[in-house]
Amino acid sequence: MSQRYRITRALQDNDNSAKTITLEECKKFFSSKPDFSYTSVFTVTGSTSMSIEGEFFMWSCGDAKIPFRYYQGDIYVSGTNEAVIPKMIEVAGELGADVMEG
Repeated sequence: MSQRYRITRALQDNDNSAKTITLEECKKFFSSKPDFSYTSVFTVTGSTSMSIEGEFFMWSCGDAKIPFRYYQGDIYVSGTNEAVIPKMIEVAGELGADVMEG
């Protein structure tokens, strides 16, 4: 089972910053990143396929596409691929957020 991480501002103690990350903020942020693309449906294929609707910012890492999923003011990402950890920390830093397990 893979570890799931959350990029969030919930831990911020600064009254001057928003406690949640907005979808509009995510779209603007990720659209400035050439290695990310937006999709509203994420499809997982294997012996069967499954499509999940939502707000996904797909990170191209070599041949892999890793979803950063926006949901209710936070961004969720799986830690299955080791390369995602530094990318996740970079994204959190640029958004003024923290990374949590879960």
